Amino acid sequence: MTPPLTCEPPRRGFVPPRNEEEQFLLKRCQELARQAGQKGIPRYSGFLSDREQDLARAAMNREECRCWSFQGGYPQAERRVLAIEPEDSWQEQPVTGILIRVARGSQKLPQHKDYLGALLGLGLERTCVGDIVPALDGGYAVAFVLEDKADFICQNLTQAGSATVSVSFWDPDGSFGLEIPQRTIKTATLSSLRTDAFLAAAMNVSRSTAAEFIRGGRVEINHIPVTHPHEEIYAGDIFTVRGKGRFCLKQIGGKSRKDRIFVEYFQY
Repeated sequence: MTPPLTCEPPRRGFVPPRNEEEQFLLKRCQELARQAGQKGIPRYSGFLSDREQDLARAAMNREECRCWSFQGGYPQAERRVLAIEPEDSWQEQPVTGILIRVARGSQKLPQHKDYLGALLGLGLERTCVGDIVPALDGGYAVAFVLEDKADFICQNLTQAGSATVSVSFWDPDGSFGLEIPQRTIKTATLSSLRTDAFLAAAMNVSRSTAAEFIRGGRVEINHIPVTHPHEEIYAGDIFTVRGKGRFCLKQIGGKSRKDRIFVEYFQY
């Protein structure tokens, strides 16, 4: 039986910008904070990945900005917009949900990649599109997009993959609910808190095989490439393995009688 998890383990520290693109994003978020503070009006970014959200947090700390939040359209959103909203300012709604319904009789139902490809095929940048949540039965999907792009999408999106679709604004209280996939929490015991040890357990492969994935440049932790199998891991880390999927190390617990470390994780 897995022992109860004790005190909160340490989390991975902030990784500074690693290239010009990340440095530009950091400075851009700082500029948004300055504009909001000087003019007293809201400022918003596009949709940000987990890594980009870390950079945005750092920017807000540097500017000592306290009037900010992340908005993704629903509480569990992964891709989110940085919203800087000074007190007493006129606050906007930067994120809108759109309902993409698949025409009846479609032989092949669209998958997440089909919906994303269709939206980007309209000429939209990736920052304009947040999470896309397909229904469990495949009959529709709810996509979260920047509010100022929603009308354009509703008027122009007619196909996703090989299926014909119709698009309208999503009503969160309507009959087309948001069906969030339930994550299956799994447990494992690790000999050490190393990347190769965790991936071996998560992917059910040997540590040598996991190490080959890492050395081959196929692994990222929190969107940052990892090339050393011995890289230390922390609770909350998200591992992306090209060709194998994504895994989240949810919690790190105590040790077994054989001095192995209990962890909880799930696969996206």
